[in-house]
Amino acid sequence: MEILDQAPKIELRNLVVSDYIELKKSMIESYNGMPEDYWTEKEIKSLLKKFPQGQLCIEIDGRIAGCALSIIVESAKYDDDHSYKQITGNFTFSTHSDKGDVLYGIDVFIHPEFRGMRLGRRLYEARKELCEQLNLRSIIFGGRIPNYSKYADELTPKQYIEKVRRKEIEDPVLLFQLANEFHVRKVLKGYLDGDTESMEYAVLMEWINIYHTKSTKILNSETKVVRLGLVQWQMRLFKDFEAVVNQIEFFVDAISDYQSDFVLFPEFFNAPLMAEFNHMKEAEAIRMLSDYTEPLLEKFREFAISYNINIITGSMPMKDGDHLYNVGFVCRRDGSYERYEKLHITPAEESAWGIKGGNKINTIDTDCGKIGVLICYDVEFPEIPRLLADEGMKILFVPFMTDTQNGYERVRNCAKARAIENECYVAIAGNVGNLPKVNNMDIQYAQSAVFTPSDFAFPVNGIKAEATPNTESTLIADVDMDLLKELHNFGSVRNLKDRRTDLYSLRKKKNAK
Repeated sequence: MEILDQAPKIELRNLVVSDYIELKKSMIESYNGMPEDYWTEKEIKSLLKKFPQGQLCIEIDGRIAGCALSIIVESAKYDDDHSYKQITGNFTFSTHSDKGDVLYGIDVFIHPEFRGMRLGRRLYEARKELCEQLNLRSIIFGGRIPNYSKYADELTPKQYIEKVRRKEIEDPVLLFQLANEFHVRKVLKGYLDGDTESMEYAVLMEWINIYHTKSTKILNSETKVVRLGLVQWQMRLFKDFEAVVNQIEFFVDAISDYQSDFVLFPEFFNAPLMAEFNHMKEAEAIRMLSDYTEPLLEKFREFAISYNINIITGSMPMKDGDHLYNVGFVCRRDGSYERYEKLHITPAEESAWGIKGGNKINTIDTDCGKIGVLICYDVEFPEIPRLLADEGMKILFVPFMTDTQNGYERVRNCAKARAIENECYVAIAGNVGNLPKVNNMDIQYAQSAVFTPSDFAFPVNGIKAEATPNTESTLIADVDMDLLKELHNFGSVRNLKDRRTDLYSLRKKKNAK
C-alpha cells in the first residue's frame, strides 16, 4: 500500500523566548548565511517584554519558518526622513510606545526552504489584523530594494520604483509589498548601514488602517450600518391636501417603526393634487401644483423631527421667479434641510410643463455620512454621480417616475451601473398604478430597489433588496458602510482608485453651485 506524505503542520502564533534557538537558525539561513546578521537573544527578549503581541512567527513541524517583528511608535515624534537605527532606538527599541499610533515593522523573513508557500502573506495579514485590533492608524516600514545596485548607474531610485511597479524590472521584495496593499510614501537615503545591495536606499511603505477611529467618541458620528426605507407610492386621486399629508405620514410612521435612518419618496408623488386643475393647460396646472411645495416641505420637516428620521422628499415642482424647477429636499431629523434639483430635464417635461434644469451639484451631509440625490433622468448621466463620489458620497438616492417598463429599465440599469462605478449604494423609489383625470400622468411603472457594487462582499447580482413590481409597498434594507471601505481598498476591482487621472479628469465648472 502506498502511503501518502502528510501535509506539514503550519501554525501562525506569537513568538516566545523558548523559540530563540530555532529562530536563530532560521535567521542565519534567511540572511544569506551571514552569522553576524541576526537578532541576539537579548534583543528578542527585549522586544517580547515591550510588545509581545507584535512578534509573530510561523512554525512548520517544529521549525521556525518565518517571523515578523514590530514595535509601536508615535508618528508625531519621527518624520519620514529617519534611519533604521533611529526608529529602533539603536536596536534597543526604546522608541516603542504603547500610546503610539503606528505599527512599525522592523523585520520580516522567511526561511529559504519554505519560500513559495505564501507564508509572507500570512504574516502581513496577521500584522494588518493586529493593527486593526489595536486601533492603530497604519503600518509603516522601510523596505529594502536589493536589486537596485544592478541599476544604480542608469536609474534614480524613483525611476527604479516606477519600473518595478510596471513590472519592467524584477524586484521580488518591493513587488510583494505593493501586492499586499502597501503604497510608497517616500524614498529614504542612508536607511540601513551596510546594505550595499540597496545602495543604502529604502522605500518607506505604508498600509492604511481604514477602520482606525479616534479614541474620543463623537456624538452623532457616522453610522456603520444604515437602514434605508423606500416608499413605492400608489398614484390615486386624493380628496384634498390633507389626505395626501395623511398618506405621507402613514409611510413615515411605518418606516420609522423599523428604526430606519432614511425614508425616500418618489418623483412627483404629489401629482394627484393636479386633478383639481385638470381643466387648465398642462403647463398651467403644474404651476398650480407648485403652490403646495412649501406647505409639503414644512410637513416633511415636522415629520423628520417627530419620527426621528431623515426624509428625502422625492421631488415636487417649485417656482423660482419666472422659472419652474423640479426639486426635492433632504429633511434631517434635527429640523435642518437641504434642497436638490433635477439637472437634466426630459423632452416631455420641457415640452409639456416648461420645466428648467437646475444648477446645484453637491453632496449632502447627514448623520449617516455624505449622500447624493439625483432625480430620475439624472442617473442616466454618469458624470454627475462621479462628481458626487469624488466628494465622498456613499449612498445615492434616486426618486423617479416612469410611465413604461422601457423607461423604468433605463433608470434601473443606469442606477446599477452607478453603484459599480462609484463604489456606493444606490436606492431608487418610484410611483406605481394609474392616475386618471390628470393629463400627462396617466400610467406609472416601478420596482423600487437598493443596488450595491458587484463584488464578493455584496450580493452576486448587485441587488440588496427590491419591491414587488407595480404594487404599493415599502422596502426596508440595511447597508453596511464598512463594506464600501473594504471594496475601495481591497476589492477585486477598484474603479475609483484605478482611474487614469493622468489621461483624463472630471470637474465642475466654476459657475456650478
